[in-house]
Amino acid sequence: MSGIALVRKPGPRVADGLVTYLRRDPVDPGLALRQHDAYVAALDAAGWRPVYADPADDLPDAPFVEDAVVVCGRLAVLTRPGAPERRPEVDSVERAVRELGLTAVRIAAPGTLDGGDVLQTGPTVYVGRSSRTNDEGIAQLAALLPEREVVPVGLDGVLHLKSAVTALPDGTLIGDPSQVDLPGLFAPAEEAGAHVVPLGGNRVLMAASAPATAAMLRERGLDVTAVDISEFEKLEGCVTCLSVLIM
Repeated sequence: MSGIALVRKPGPRVADGLVTYLRRDPVDPGLALRQHDAYVAALDAAGWRPVYADPADDLPDAPFVEDAVVVCGRLAVLTRPGAPERRPEVDSVERAVRELGLTAVRIAAPGTLDGGDVLQTGPTVYVGRSSRTNDEGIAQLAALLPEREVVPVGLDGVLHLKSAVTALPDGTLIGDPSQVDLPGLFAPAEEAGAHVVPLGGNRVLMAASAPATAAMLRERGLDVTAVDISEFEKLEGCVTCLSVLIM
């Protein structure tokens, strides 16, 4: 695989990131930085060249770069996050994607869209109706992607769609049917097992907190790389949130 992984290092205020559905637990900024470095190294080892968005040390949630942009081919849809305090994250991500030669467009008010609510698999784009993404944001995304089938999805008790479901390399959806309104899900053994980043071929990236699900996926013939992202999980983050993979 040869592509780009857009990432952003966590800043010293990462422990102040937003928490919606979890109890707030202390986050170690130094450990978060080390875990992020190991996460980026795993992507690099799989053939994804890291490109860093500018630091945003005053924005605690900035390392969750997935929420700021949805990339479809050479089009970068810059989001309008549902949490107003996260909207300043988008400008520096816009600079990064433009420097990579992508065409950049923006979701406009009153639409809201978080990239964590957007799951692309084949010709289908599933978009979660969440506390961060509204129907206007979904409609704007659909208008920007006329060649794709955009499917709104109801959620229950999770921050983002990709908090509940992701896609395996063969297109199989893996997730918790109690949290997301999609039929035929492959159920993981752990909550964190719903979070999978396809790296190309049969390779996937997962959190170390889902060992039983990793074993299930290895039995399906997948090559699983596990990384410890415990500090980001305390902030409702997962392996998908910390990068945007661009071909």
